[in-house]
Amino acid sequence: MGLVKQVRFGNSGLRISPIILGCMTFGSKAWNSWLLEDKEEVFALMKFCYDQGIRTFDTADQYSNGLSERLICEFLKRYSIRRETVVIMSKIFFAVDEAIDVPQNINLADAGVQLDVINQRGLSRKHIMDGVARSVERLGTYIDVLQIHRFDAETPMEETMRALNDVVELGQVRYLGASRMLGTQFAEYQFVAQLNGWHQFINWQSQYNLLYREDEREVIPFAKRHNIALTPFYPNAGGLLARPLGQVSARTKSDDPKVKKLTARDKEIINRVEQLSVEKGVSMAQISLAWLLHKGCYPIVGVNSIQRAQESIDALSLQLSEQDLLFLEEMYEPHKLI
Repeated sequence: MGLVKQVRFGNSGLRISPIILGCMTFGSKAWNSWLLEDKEEVFALMKFCYDQGIRTFDTADQYSNGLSERLICEFLKRYSIRRETVVIMSKIFFAVDEAIDVPQNINLADAGVQLDVINQRGLSRKHIMDGVARSVERLGTYIDVLQIHRFDAETPMEETMRALNDVVELGQVRYLGASRMLGTQFAEYQFVAQLNGWHQFINWQSQYNLLYREDEREVIPFAKRHNIALTPFYPNAGGLLARPLGQVSARTKSDDPKVKKLTARDKEIINRVEQLSVEKGVSMAQISLAWLLHKGCYPIVGVNSIQRAQESIDALSLQLSEQDLLFLEEMYEPHKLI
């Protein structure tokens, strides 16, 4: 199909690849057991994606306690890749401190660690200014799209949005985005920025797949009305939509138990993804990814092999009919918000 064609990103002039390489997959098994940590494998996979036209990379300062960002920096240097040919997306909210061993769940750490990172979490001005500076140092370059990783109920929205505006004005960041919050919270942040003439969010990252479609209530309608790009993570529900019922992967075993509490309707959806994949001669992961693409999303895909990367690219040309979409969607039942 040739090189992957780049597309416009929401209401900005930025162009990105229609599927985004999720770099949470790359890091240290000490942070999460299913991660790919061999540098040669990581760089070979990233180079394959880059050569095919998948040149938008999504990471976060939190991933592997900063290592994911450092790997992107090293990748660009190793292959002498010009910075202007890639788009780097990162996030800020959670505690990161490379001087100490920060576990994935910082809330379980001892009191000494809690004290060390007291101002290294959340969306305060101090954390945003300090955290972005450290991300830029790890990446060795500016951030194209900085996303707030969560909603911060303890920090005034004006403080957060002013600080985000400032890191853009300082040249450390080009655009802003948000992840995983209620539609009303997102809209309030946007209103604060608009009221003050500050930079607004251009994308919204959240969990969205055939097994979890709660964003269709308010998030997606709001985003489409205002031309905000949708960049869902977990396109395959942590692997549940990528293999038949009963088959598990290291990722599925390690993911949040809530994801694995499948209802009878959830199981039927998985069975239908499998049935349609057999009929079309493609993988289950390609079906669930193609569904998101048909919804106008730019999914973040975590892959651990070149074969999986190629499957994701091939999903770009996979057509689903209206009948196919109905077949996949009609069994869905509402879930509690996660």
